[in-house]
Amino acid sequence: MAETTSNGAQSVTDHALERYIGNTIRELRQKHGLTIADVAEQVGISRGMLSKIENAQTATSLETLAKLASALGVSLATLFRNYNIPAGSAQLVKRDEGMEVVRRGTKRGHTYHLLAYDQGPTKLFEPFLITMDDASEVFPTFEHPGTEFIYMLEGAIEYRHGQSTYRLNPGDSLTFRGDIPHGPEKLVALPIRFLAIIYYSTLPTME
Repeated sequence: MAETTSNGAQSVTDHALERYIGNTIRELRQKHGLTIADVAEQVGISRGMLSKIENAQTATSLETLAKLASALGVSLATLFRNYNIPAGSAQLVKRDEGMEVVRRGTKRGHTYHLLAYDQGPTKLFEPFLITMDDASEVFPTFEHPGTEFIYMLEGAIEYRHGQSTYRLNPGDSLTFRGDIPHGPEKLVALPIRFLAIIYYSTLPTME
């Protein structure tokens, strides 16, 4: 299994693979309550050899790995299943930790929390949690590139898009083109909370 370089040194990649295989075999053996002697006897290798395999001190053949997998009740593919999986890069924003932003014309009773940010120079989408709690506020209309999706969480609102007005209650959703004038028309029941997700097919312009 192990490859060597021109000077006879084992490659770093092979060491990483042997450590992964060794750790996986040990974890499976311990999970099933088996001793090194139990597994070594089933596979037909010495206890010392199995110990070396688990500690990445030696390479072994695919035939032996297949026997080890069988003794541990898994397939050979299972031993390699989680090897070399790319690192995750998900962004977690905890409750009440969204970045508060101010959009043009919204000064009071209208709060935007951006739920994902730092996405690089080209933004593909922006998800907002929007809260409204002042019925006397006069809301501006908005226009922006892309498509917007709204999902009502709490309260009730009349929302205008172009020449049409829509009544939104909890559980309702609305999808529309962002380049057509839109915005809250009337706050029906306070407080109001809804998710607004803007998807950009092209780079958004700065307001």
